[in-house]
Amino acid sequence: MTATLTRVDVTPAASVKRRRRAPGWLAVLPLLAFVVVAFGVPALAMLNGAFTVKDQATGATSYTTANLTGSLQGAYLTALLGSVKLSAVSALIATVLGLLLAQAVVSSRFRALREAVLTASGVLANFGGVPLAFAFVATLGNSGVLTRHLGLTDKGWSLYSFWGLVIVYLYFLIPLMVLTITPALDGLRSQWREAALNNGATNAQYWRHVALPVLLPSLLGGFVLLFGSAFAAYATAAAMVGSSIPLVTLQIADAISGNVLVGQENVALALSLDMVLIAGLVMAVYLPLQRRSARWLA
Repeated sequence: MTATLTRVDVTPAASVKRRRRAPGWLAVLPLLAFVVVAFGVPALAMLNGAFTVKDQATGATSYTTANLTGSLQGAYLTALLGSVKLSAVSALIATVLGLLLAQAVVSSRFRALREAVLTASGVLANFGGVPLAFAFVATLGNSGVLTRHLGLTDKGWSLYSFWGLVIVYLYFLIPLMVLTITPALDGLRSQWREAALNNGATNAQYWRHVALPVLLPSLLGGFVLLFGSAFAAYATAAAMVGSSIPLVTLQIADAISGNVLVGQENVALALSLDMVLIAGLVMAVYLPLQRRSARWLA
């Protein structure tokens, strides 16, 4: 009788638990459907097009790796390497400057300054594209206000160059780094600094042996995030430099529109697949670093 009563008590509880789980899964279904339609279908179309070649004479299609091979040769490879170089340099500089700015804000006694900087960073991190390019052209272009006022043209300055693009990218990468690293800086415990100073360590030694090792996963994760943001940027570079600087996003646009060669749309899809693979490698590095950082700063 006791065993029977136990089964009667447990079975309703289990059924209630299953009924509670069901609405949670049903609520996620619209999001899953959106992800499949918005991301899955385009990804499959890109993957199919990257391995497809169309015969211009007969219209027949066949599967081959010629598009991928072509995307890693000649001007396409130069553009891919140019994007990697631009993204890496911009992300590295933004990581250092963003860390310094975030530390200044976190250590400040003025709460209004912290809130103002974080709010401005949230806005500037999402400010890009043609408006950003126009703002820099009007300020530092060949006929820009500061260019004429400071005589930068006579000193060899050109906004429409590699380092000009780096400066423009820093405009939204530094605020993004501030937003990324500020929570990690807040996680540094004051007891660690006090213990280091009480044991005779200088401020530089504290940062070298305590703070930076703890922050290293967050710094590397922030660098990876900035790299991905700069790597995928298109509108700002297209509005500023056009095709004068080889970038993979600009090559994709030219291949799709047929500005250089006609019938290179599938090569553009292969270039997009190359970008997805690089982004996948970036995320494969970023996610473990974030988990490790969360364990240290919890």
